Amino acid sequence: MTEPLKLVLASASPRRLALLEQIGVTPDALLPASVDETPERNERPRTLALRLAEAKTRAGARLAAQDPALANALVLGADTVVAVGRRILPKPESEDEAADCLRLLSGRAHRVETAICVTTRKGALRSRLVETRVRFRRLSESEIAAYIQSGEWRGKAGGYAIQGLAGAFVAKLSGSYGAVVGLPLCETANLLTGEGYPLHRGWTATA
Repeated sequence: MTEPLKLVLASASPRRLALLEQIGVTPDALLPASVDETPERNERPRTLALRLAEAKTRAGARLAAQDPALANALVLGADTVVAVGRRILPKPESEDEAADCLRLLSGRAHRVETAICVTTRKGALRSRLVETRVRFRRLSESEIAAYIQSGEWRGKAGGYAIQGLAGAFVAKLSGSYGAVVGLPLCETANLLTGEGYPLHRGWTATA
């Protein structure tokens, strides 16, 4: 009997794991790897997202190769970048930095560039980039202060989590909601099934 194709998620993000589980996919392993996320000089947001997604996938593949049970698994990596124009917003490390991000996003549109990457069974990489446009309503200083106090901004690109309290800030979204959270589901499903992953095997209803 042929062994089922396995999947490794090269991420420690609980949001990406939850999104995969939403479409019936449970990774066989989580193998996040440390990757320097510093943008290169004059690097565009979309280029950064693709570069980091591919770097995370390669790093995850190297880790998977060390485990005989995962040596032939597909490896999925992703990265999300928030940008205003060509300006790349950070994952804030302080309350002041997070507040500055929210003030910049207040009352205006921004782009969320999410790249996904998967290894092929021949060891190559296949990538996709999904751009989503998000517009925030105008935020008051008291709203910004309250959000900062929530702590939800920590570790989030652009200093907010759309799936959490910051959903109250979003006036309009054009594109993939899942991509803003961290994983575009349609494109992810297409990449996985294109490599032979049995995405639908867990969809059968049970009594």
